[in-house]
Amino acid sequence: MTSLFGNPQRLLQLSHLFLWTGLGQLLLGITGAYCLDAQLGLLAQVSAHGLVILGPTLIKLGYVMRLTAHYQMRQEERELACAVA
Repeated sequence: MTSLFGNPQRLLQLSHLFLWTGLGQLLLGITGAYCLDAQLGLLAQVSAHGLVILGPTLIKLGYVMRLTAHYQMRQEERELACAVA
């Protein structure tokens, strides 16, 4: 787990995956829960409402991971600049 958070490029890629997956889940959930509610059964509606909750959660996690990756990249740049100077 530390190798994942220790590599900012890999963390940034994972954060992009979380952001896009969360957006897809949110849009799918909104479509199912509010636009197609008359055509869906109860289990599908419950699942769609669950996606409305899980989608933004993934978006928030992805955004925090993105901020962490950018912070780590800036720290590496500062360390290189101090080592050169």
